[in-house]
Amino acid sequence: MLLTSFYSVVVDAIEKTYIGRRTPMPVSLKDILGAFEFVSAGGMGEHQAFLCKQSGRIYWHSELSDDLDELPGDIDDSEKYVQIPNKRELDLGKPLVLDFAGQFLPDDFDEVRQIFSSRGAYARFKDLLDRRGALDHWYDFEAKAEERALRTWCDLNSIEVGDAHVG
Repeated sequence: MLLTSFYSVVVDAIEKTYIGRRTPMPVSLKDILGAFEFVSAGGMGEHQAFLCKQSGRIYWHSELSDDLDELPGDIDDSEKYVQIPNKRELDLGKPLVLDFAGQFLPDDFDEVRQIFSSRGAYARFKDLLDRRGALDHWYDFEAKAEERALRTWCDLNSIEVGDAHVG
């Protein structure tokens, strides 16, 4: 009897400290990546996506359209919902570009840094990559960095990812 009581206390403690924090069902990284791309495609705050930690459902919202999901009334409940980050929030903008340039375009690093000192940088950067035959390499580098960053974000937010790899 004493052992059974001890066991139930331990199980309750584990559920409250670990299991209760994880999403009850695995969430597809592909779905999270899609929401991440949606959020990153708009201006700051223009597009938002929220993951319900209980159901795994992603709610999509845009300031530009009423055709997306209606957000639940309790969307501000941080125990239940987490907002999907954008590229800037995960340092996947200029820092990632400079990391790539440092590793794979060291002779062009100063030019890349100059490109990113003014507006319209991504178009000029992609033109440079195209001239150097490195555009596909950049897309692969960027996709891997995004997947790593999102997996880390999921871990930090106690979100269980259900699929092995994206793409």
